[in-house]
Amino acid sequence: MRARYDEVAETPTSQSLDGLMLLAGVFLAISPWVVGFRPAEADLAVNNLIIGVVVALLGAGYAVAYGRTHGLAWVSAVLGVWTIVAPWTIQGRDVAGGTVITNVLVGAVITLCGLGAMRMAASRHGASTNR
Repeated sequence: MRARYDEVAETPTSQSLDGLMLLAGVFLAISPWVVGFRPAEADLAVNNLIIGVVVALLGAGYAVAYGRTHGLAWVSAVLGVWTIVAPWTIQGRDVAGGTVITNVLVGAVITLCGLGAMRMAASRHGASTNR
């Protein structure tokens, strides 16, 4: 079974998803400084840093050892959804537009990458359907 997952991990689609997830996680982690979050958004900045590091580590894990980490693919999708709703959950109505746009776009990318990783893990025909 692990050999099938390793075959799936070697496909260009899988490698692209893993790389995109890694980049999205890194960007989310540094987004408070790149976008310029307001001082009042410090809690959201900490959230983005932590979630971004976790997503980047998951993306790296999928790229390096997909056979061992495929079972965690659902976590990426959940973290992506959390990233989308975090500005309103953590900040309430006191959130800047750039902050919202950043979280929604990056959260959507993370969610789609997570769903793609789940699809790859659930593929019945292994790598032959993903080439």
